[in-house]
Amino acid sequence: MQNNEIVIYRSKEGPELKVHLEEDTIWLTQAQIVLLFGIQRPAITKHLENIFATGELDEKEVGSILEHTIQHGAIKGKTKTKKVKFYNLDAIISVGYRVNSKGATQFRIWATRTLKKHLIKGYTINEKHH
Repeated sequence: MQNNEIVIYRSKEGPELKVHLEEDTIWLTQAQIVLLFGIQRPAITKHLENIFATGELDEKEVGSILEHTIQHGAIKGKTKTKKVKFYNLDAIISVGYRVNSKGATQFRIWATRTLKKHLIKGYTINEKHH
């Protein structure tokens, strides 16, 4: 995985998401997590608050303000950058384990398969160098 890479995630029944890869992890906004798991934003916010309050994860380590390019109003082809809070894979999976939805289950399966593939690929490359 390279920094600033974008991977497309699409479940069989859910929406297509552009998943940002940076610092060797996936980053999504709360709005993207809502689409991913198919639940309302207040539920995502509640789960994140509980995750941080219980010390399961440290918000400073799993959350980051990143610049996000968006369409600039009604001007076709013009974009602007906006600072948006993103959450990394640790936070996404922690929320996913608390959410009981088909989207959450599909994402856990996809994330596990994808990470396993990258780990095996990395292990194979390292073995060739030794």
